[in-house]
Amino acid sequence: MGKNKEEKIRYIVEELIEKGNLESIDAAFAADYVAHAGEKKYSGHSFIKRFANQLRAAIPDVRVVEVKFLAQEVNTIVWQCTLSGTHEVEMQGIPASGKKVQWVEMVVTRFNKEKIVEEWVVSELMGELLLKVPRK
Repeated sequence: MGKNKEEKIRYIVEELIEKGNLESIDAAFAADYVAHAGEKKYSGHSFIKRFANQLRAAIPDVRVVEVKFLAQEVNTIVWQCTLSGTHEVEMQGIPASGKKVQWVEMVVTRFNKEKIVEEWVVSELMGELLLKVPRK
């Protein structure tokens, strides 16, 4: 895994999201990891594994199109990730469309020592999936 924060983020996005390598979680995330998504809060390695498995099941060909780093302080980095893939399996109640989707995620990542300890995420994924659902 890379030495600086940008390399660590690129590593985890590639290993976890593209390759589905769940072993990468221990190397990159603190045991007390917390993710914030709007008003919701999720925590721990078990959440990360569930999310990665759910995403890769619903969009098995998920790929990272681009990662942009927007701002960085000592322990925090702000970045944007564009992802794409084909929605093949129902995800969070949204039926599979079989169509290609592309979405952007904005993430603020906070490190403690060398591990990711907390993130704030805004994702377009659910909105993009809903746009592809066939209308009745």
